[in-house]
Amino acid sequence: MSITPLMPVYPRCDVRPVRGEHCHLISEDGRRFLDFASGIAVNALGHSHEGLIGAIQAQAAKLMHVSNLYGSPQGEHLAQRLVDLTFADTVFFTNSGAEAVECAIKTARAYHQNSADGDHDRHELITFNNAFHGRTLGTISASSQEKMHKGFAPLMPGFRYVDFNDLDAAKAAIGPKTAGFLVEPIQGEGGIRIADEAFLKGLRDLCDAHDLILVVDEVQSGVGRSGTFYAYEQYGFVPDVLATAKGIGGGFPLGACLATEKAARGMGIGTHGSTYGGNPLAMAAAEAVLDVIADEAFLKDVRAKGERLRGRIEQFIGNYPDLFEGVRGRGLFIGIKLKTEPRPFVAHMRDEHGLLTVAAGDNVVRILPPLVIDDSHIDEFMNKLSAAAADYAVEAAA
Repeated sequence: MSITPLMPVYPRCDVRPVRGEHCHLISEDGRRFLDFASGIAVNALGHSHEGLIGAIQAQAAKLMHVSNLYGSPQGEHLAQRLVDLTFADTVFFTNSGAEAVECAIKTARAYHQNSADGDHDRHELITFNNAFHGRTLGTISASSQEKMHKGFAPLMPGFRYVDFNDLDAAKAAIGPKTAGFLVEPIQGEGGIRIADEAFLKGLRDLCDAHDLILVVDEVQSGVGRSGTFYAYEQYGFVPDVLATAKGIGGGFPLGACLATEKAARGMGIGTHGSTYGGNPLAMAAAEAVLDVIADEAFLKDVRAKGERLRGRIEQFIGNYPDLFEGVRGRGLFIGIKLKTEPRPFVAHMRDEHGLLTVAAGDNVVRILPPLVIDDSHIDEFMNKLSAAAADYAVEAAA
């Protein structure tokens, strides 16, 4: 048998973590890594956070799972917290970001098709080039990236792609079958590409004018990552539906679809479900995460740390003009744009200097530290980045 027991769909590196300590990972062979990847923006509280561990342990001792056929005091409490913290009136809990986006897609379609006064022909969502919404059949269909489509035809119909930040193109794409827009305020996998304020506000205006649903995908940018609880808050508009995951569980699998009462009008009994979604253990994890992150003083500190880190990176990269092109991002959602494909440099930082980062599109290295870093971690990061760049420049010149 040549296939591995773990289906070989990931290009796994040689780092094999077995333990985490705050902002560091320790591998099977004892190597220590500064974790500025955070499980791709998941471990918002770092590793081995006492509050998160305690909440999960306490809940596991009481009740881990029951069917959604029964009432959920745990889910009701967390949903109310999210409603109080956001634009939303109602929440559906999932197990992942892709599931949250799937629910958001269904919610946008159901708004038109499951309502007595809706237009049942409206099922298309306009999405944006270089977006990433997940790996299910529905969410890869929502993305224009052909590399994710290959081998999975036929795709699910009902999506039209236009350029990100191009409001005129978005407006021109609206037709009689349009149900709404699906957009990331900050494209993570696409390279920390930030939406223009006029673009997002323009999408809101188009939705209001044409009775469309505005869905924002904040799976990666949300839960404090961009410096506010959700990134949409920085743009002065309110979405109809929002998909969230990653940081909301702090490492425990959890996602959610948030919606206004109007947008959720088609999501009645029997329209959607999840066996594990909203289980008591996941709810306890999220409560512990919100206890830390849903605090303006904490978010203000995230913004300040993000500004310090980004400022130091900006000052540093001028030393290597042949390697680096620029820095972008919000909060602790930062991208360093290289002049070449970033994956070799990501591997060099990891293997030679014990620094974990994540490659993205547009030749960008994503810097996604735990939101609980302090200045010592910023210093450690800059020391490792500096040493890695110096080595890499010498190797490239050789």
